[in-house]
Amino acid sequence: MKEFYLKIIIYHKKLTCMIYYSLDFKNIDFRQNPELYRVGKGEQGVLLVEPYKSEILPHWHFKTPEIARESSEKIYEMFLEYLDKDDFVGADMARKFLQMGYTRSRRYANHKSGRKYQNNPQKANSKEAEAEARKDILPNEPDPLKAESAAIFKEKWIQAKTNEKYLQLLAKYK
Repeated sequence: MKEFYLKIIIYHKKLTCMIYYSLDFKNIDFRQNPELYRVGKGEQGVLLVEPYKSEILPHWHFKTPEIARESSEKIYEMFLEYLDKDDFVGADMARKFLQMGYTRSRRYANHKSGRKYQNNPQKANSKEAEAEARKDILPNEPDPLKAESAAIFKEKWIQAKTNEKYLQLLAKYK
């Protein structure tokens, strides 16, 4: 019986995700329609949800540690402003940009080109080809400046995702 319920839960999550990505993101104002927003996993949807993407994206940079520090501080400041307004969607989007600052900086810290794979797995025409492409990882070319940028973003991301008010709003939102 437990297996049956587990399969239903997994199916429901996949269906919910499919329904969410079928929304007309170009024409939805999530500030006016926060009930349509889904938290998703990690950075999911970070470049889709307006008007937040347009508000936060211009401040998102990580080329040098100095730029990363300025960027992460500005985005964290926006995160706190969204929380002050009880705007969970805005706060969650700012949290996602901080997380993406960390993950992208890490990617460039490991691979100067920013490409992790020899061939893009997302462009594969089958699940097997995608799995095969994910095995062909480019060699690491460490960049200590990008690693420092990543650490700066990680610190702000951790502050955001563990913020007490954010966690309270997240619990209410789910």
